Amino acid sequence: MAPPILKLDDIFLSFGGAPLLAGAGLQIEPGDKICLVGRNGSGKSTLLKIAAGLVEAQSGEVFRHPSSTVRYLEQAPDFAGFNTVQAYAEAGLGPGDDPYRVTYLLSHLGLSGDEDPRMLSGGESRRAALARVMAPEPDILLLDEPTNHLDLPTIEWLEGELQKTRSALVLISHDRRFLEKVSTATVWLDRGTSRRLDRGFAHFEAWRDQVLEAEELEQHKLGKSIEREEHWLRYGVTARRKRNMRRLGELQTMRSNYRGHKGPQGTVQATVSDAQESGKLVIEADKITKSFGERAIVTPFSIRVHRGDCIGLVGPNGAGKTTLLKMLTGQLSPHSGIVKLGTNLEIATLDQKREDLDLEDTLANYLTDGRGENLLVNGEQRHVTGYMKEFLFQPEQARTPIRNLSGGERARLMLARILSRPTNLLILDEPTNDLDIETLDLLQEIVAGFPGTVILVSHDRDFLDRTVTSTIAPAVPDAPDGRWIEYAGGYSDMLVQRKGALEERKRAEKAAEKPKTQQATASGSSKVKLSFKQKFALENLPKEMAKTEAEIAKREQVMADPNLFTRDPAAFNRLAGEMEKLRASLTDMEEEWLELEMLREELEG
Repeated sequence: MAPPILKLDDIFLSFGGAPLLAGAGLQIEPGDKICLVGRNGSGKSTLLKIAAGLVEAQSGEVFRHPSSTVRYLEQAPDFAGFNTVQAYAEAGLGPGDDPYRVTYLLSHLGLSGDEDPRMLSGGESRRAALARVMAPEPDILLLDEPTNHLDLPTIEWLEGELQKTRSALVLISHDRRFLEKVSTATVWLDRGTSRRLDRGFAHFEAWRDQVLEAEELEQHKLGKSIEREEHWLRYGVTARRKRNMRRLGELQTMRSNYRGHKGPQGTVQATVSDAQESGKLVIEADKITKSFGERAIVTPFSIRVHRGDCIGLVGPNGAGKTTLLKMLTGQLSPHSGIVKLGTNLEIATLDQKREDLDLEDTLANYLTDGRGENLLVNGEQRHVTGYMKEFLFQPEQARTPIRNLSGGERARLMLARILSRPTNLLILDEPTNDLDIETLDLLQEIVAGFPGTVILVSHDRDFLDRTVTSTIAPAVPDAPDGRWIEYAGGYSDMLVQRKGALEERKRAEKAAEKPKTQQATASGSSKVKLSFKQKFALENLPKEMAKTEAEIAKREQVMADPNLFTRDPAAFNRLAGEMEKLRASLTDMEEEWLELEMLREELEG
């Protein structure tokens, strides 16, 4: 094992109240690709800043290899003294670094380099900062929410760059799919301390649940031990006084440990307030169009949205997702075509820019609309502090200005307000930004189980796959031209269908290139059919998929044992590795079968 190039050990930091970090650690070795996970407010960003040398811990050891270079992705870049984005990014290079790297990165991040830094949007500032820290290919790259404000094509490009980089990585991100593809190790920051799993994020949630179950069991055992000791002290046979005093001291220690145990932070508990049912047809758009000058944003597009649908909009930044969303919801008129909204609609909107927030307002005032201490949730009067607790806010935060909240807390606050209002049409524009994984889980459950209709814009592929019933995407993903297509299913389903359509188009183009005589001969001789190998695969793949599903279920049953990880971590890790391979194999078989089935249907007309 290579020696660490950066190590934090027993880090303690407090800002006056309960410690934010109490015994946390982080060890980075060459080639590491670590994802740092934990709840909002658990201290992830602070630990990363300590690693970067931007924040000093109150106690603990910090070791950085003297020759190692470290780059940290700033949340708010300082552009002072730079006239162009190119100059800002090149300032991060070392003496021997290649300046072309800056041009290459800026180009893939959607910037020319000639932009005036003072005129950049928040997303463009983040992209410029990303180019600056990645260009030198440092020994250690510390990235805090690198995918924020990036569109899907850019996120997928960034995944490839980080997978092949020589830099050791530490990543903080709310994007599950991004973490699964890039990380090879996981550090979990929980209640001030850290635990490490030498496997990627795909294995984190099962491991976390095992750890918490084992911890709960230990607390239960400790409680029983305290009961036994108290019974012995009261009713046991009198022994030597010295032994009694020793056992009394042990009992006091056990009581102190039991009382001082800080359980994991709770999860958000919330449901959407009931509203009157909308009409069956929620939105009908007929051949709507929109252009800005010479540029077409939406060419004739039609869709019927029914009650209960959950529709996702995806595409590169600037493709027109928000414009199309506003047209469908009646906020923006099309240049031509008609949009009809259904009856009895109660619309609630979560805007990606969080423009609804007055930063000087207090949490309580924002939730109640300034109408005192209570709000109406599902027809029931609720005190604002009680309702806040369901979203993990403390009662003392009721009078706190919103400007003091973190990005994740602001997103959670807006979610709390939306869910308190009766609604049957949810409009969510980038709802996953800044949410921690546990709150994301809740949002997924709310969206998936929402009885009304949902239209959402998101770059989070995992969130789309878990929630939407159909996906609207540009017909040409790399160069949107205003044409939009609705695909059945989530993001992954859309990719499979798009791939099938592309292959079909290529086949049609090949056929068109053949001489007419050759086409006539081919059509007159025999009808094109599936090959023997394709037929065999089409018939046998379902059996193989069923076998693989049975093998997965068998291992899931073994891994459901809450004591397995504590008792036999090697067996747990072996089973987790087998599960990963089986699931990957199942996905490949499902995609192959779907492509063959689509080909069969096409050939049979």
